[in-house]
Amino acid sequence: MKILIADDHELFLKGLELILKDFDVSANIIKAKNYTDIFKIIAVEQDFDLILTDLAMPGAQWLEALQKIHQKLSDTPIIILSAVFDKEIVQKSIELGAVGYIPKTSSNAVIISAINLVLSGGVYIPAELLQDTLQNDFNMLKEIEKIPENKDLSEKIKILTPRQIDVLRLIAEGKSNKQIAFDLGLSEGTVKLHITAILKLLNVYNRTGAVAAATHLGLLKKR
Repeated sequence: MKILIADDHELFLKGLELILKDFDVSANIIKAKNYTDIFKIIAVEQDFDLILTDLAMPGAQWLEALQKIHQKLSDTPIIILSAVFDKEIVQKSIELGAVGYIPKTSSNAVIISAINLVLSGGVYIPAELLQDTLQNDFNMLKEIEKIPENKDLSEKIKILTPRQIDVLRLIAEGKSNKQIAFDLGLSEGTVKLHITAILKLLNVYNRTGAVAAATHLGLLKKR
């Protein structure tokens, strides 16, 4: 796995590298200390599996920088790691292409869990940042957070919507988020939110697990 990480604080950058090595000991981690570094790196390398970056860094204004990174690497998931805890900034980051927003105060376990979710096609945003947000996709995330952990799996799957069953079916066909979005007439961000809900409801960590669980439970036909 090849990961680009960026932060203008050396200590945090080193700590993040250690967390990622725990996540994947063989990961190839490329480090940047500002947006200027990021732009230089992605000008010659585009084969990243994941990008984790701070927002407030030298070299560019974060709105323009995030948009530029996403345009250059549109298929690479971007996670924001920031000390800024503001709902409007989170919402704008997601609109510009980020698929995760992790506060820097988060534990190592939360960071790794968020990375797993994003790499599985979902979106990660802390529950405390979802309160009173009006955008439809954020409302969906608020509903995801309400899913009870102690419910039996047979009860949880009843919460799956017809649209989420459609998403599951297309995942089983091996389609990417972009293809699923096209087939169902949804935005790619909304597809990722549906996947987030599916993973939580089925109590699995990736798309393969979701398909296996759904097939076992009779939600999908066995091949």
